[in-house]
Amino acid sequence: MSPIRLPSVWRRAITVLTGCMLAAGLAGCAGAAPELETNAAAKFQQQVLEVTRSAAGSNPAAALKSLDRLSSELDAAAAAGQVSFKRHRSITAAIDSVRADLTAAQAAKKAAADAAARAAVAKPAATPTSSPAAAPVVVVPAPAPAPAPVPVNGGKSGDNSGKGSSEGKKDKRPGKNKD
Repeated sequence: MSPIRLPSVWRRAITVLTGCMLAAGLAGCAGAAPELETNAAAKFQQQVLEVTRSAAGSNPAAALKSLDRLSSELDAAAAAGQVSFKRHRSITAAIDSVRADLTAAQAAKKAAADAAARAAVAKPAATPTSSPAAAPVVVVPAPAPAPAPVPVNGGKSGDNSGKGSSEGKKDKRPGKNKD
């Protein structure tokens, strides 16, 4: 199985957050007044891990929620004196940078989903085979014309006028048959 490749924006965001948290954790081990207390550093590292997992899972919305929790916990720790002002500012800057990257990734993911939805809606309209209620076309042949009726007397008129009439064989041309 190949390893999952993260977009460069997320890799950079994860690297920045991890670096800040490691620096904060190491600073907590120093002998002078700590800039970040050990308990607070451990809690922040767990939250950074949540952000990292969500970002690696291509879920920028969940990563942003985890980042918001991290930010609020950072503010609470600073108010309680567990984080120095200088450390608070550096971590907040890193959080803001990661938030900008995740917001951009979320917008890109939403745009891609919208484009896919528009393509899915447009595709069935363009293809006639996908219409759900297409009725089959039935071709019915036209009826054959009825034959013309045949006269009863074999096509001869019943008045016997014209050739072969009962008046004898008179030619109707002028000048003939003068009596």
